[in-house]
Amino acid sequence: MAIDPEELLPKKKRAGIVLGEDLSEMSAPELELRISELETEIARCKEAITQRNATKSAAATFFKR
Repeated sequence: MAIDPEELLPKKKRAGIVLGEDLSEMSAPELELRISELETEIARCKEAITQRNATKSAAATFFKR
């Protein structure tokens, strides 16, 4: 049986998470890593929202004087 030369090449690292990407090619550990990365990004977004709301609240308080 012949070996496909592309199978010998190291796998390329993903450039990042692509929403809607085909998951059928990913292994279970790759999917777990993806979930972890998404959870980290969600937490980062929630923190940014909290900061923006605090800034908005401070501005509203300042201008209500």
